[in-house]
Amino acid sequence: MQTLRDIPALRAALAALRADGRPVALVPTMGALHDGHMALIEEAKRHAGHVVASIFVNPKQFGPNEDLDAYPRREASDSQMLADAGVAILWAPKVEVMYPAGFATNVSVSGISEGLDGAARPGHFDGVATVVSKLFNQVRPDVAVFGEKDYQQLAVIRRMVADLDMGLEIIGLPTQRAEDGLALSSRNAYLSPQERKDALALPRALGEAARQMTSGAAVGEALHAAAATMLAHGFASVDYVRLCDAATLEEMTILDRPARLLAAARIGTTRLIDNIAVHPVAR
Repeated sequence: MQTLRDIPALRAALAALRADGRPVALVPTMGALHDGHMALIEEAKRHAGHVVASIFVNPKQFGPNEDLDAYPRREASDSQMLADAGVAILWAPKVEVMYPAGFATNVSVSGISEGLDGAARPGHFDGVATVVSKLFNQVRPDVAVFGEKDYQQLAVIRRMVADLDMGLEIIGLPTQRAEDGLALSSRNAYLSPQERKDALALPRALGEAARQMTSGAAVGEALHAAAATMLAHGFASVDYVRLCDAATLEEMTILDRPARLLAAARIGTTRLIDNIAVHPVAR
C-alpha cells in the first residue's frame, strides 16, 4: 500500500492503478478505524478493482465547541489495518494540502442538510460537502462507499453528487453494530465502561419506537417515549429523535411511506448518533 500526502504523487499513483482498466473505489474516513470502517473497505472491494482510503480529520466539519483536538488520531495502526485489508493507496493529506493559503470555496447543500444534525451543528454539512467534493476531485473514483450510520451525511452526499453531475456511484452500507447492538463509532472510545453500557439505551429506544409505530402507535408518542427512555438510562440530553422520509429526510408525523428513525443524544461528554429503517405495515 502506498501512503501519499501530496496531490501530484496521488495523481501519478492513480494513473498507474487505472492502467489495467479496473474501476477505483474511494472510502473516505477520519481515521481511528474500527470494524465498521473495515466493512466499508470490504464493500468497496466488491465494487471495484482498486480501493483508495483517505484519512483526514476535517476541521471544517467541527464546530467551535466540538472535539477536533481530542478526536482520536492513530495513523500507524490505521495504516496497518488498511494494508492488511488490501487497500492500494492511503491518501492522508495534511490540512495545508487540503486547504492551502487563500482557500475560499464552500460547498453547501441546502434543504436536506438543514434539519437534524444540520440544526444541532451549524455549518457541519457545509464542511462535509466541501471536503468530500475535494476528495472526489482529487481521487476521481468510480465508486465511493459510506456508512448508513451517518445517514444524513449519506443523503447530503448523494444530493451533491446528483446536483453537480459528478458521475460516480455512491453506495451506502448498513450500520455496523457490536454484538450488543451499539452502532460502531470512533467516538465510542470516549465512553467509560458504565457509559458504554448505558449507551445501549439509544438503539434499544429506537427499536422500541419503531415497534410501536408499526403497531399503530402515534408517531409523536413513540418519539417522546424514546427520548424519555434515553434520559432515564444515563443520557444527559437528547438533541433530537425524529421520523423522516427515507429519501428526502422530510419530517413525518404519520408512518405512511418508507422512513428513517434518527436520533442524536449525549452521554457524558460524548455525542452519539444512530438510525434505523422503519416501514409502514400494509393494512
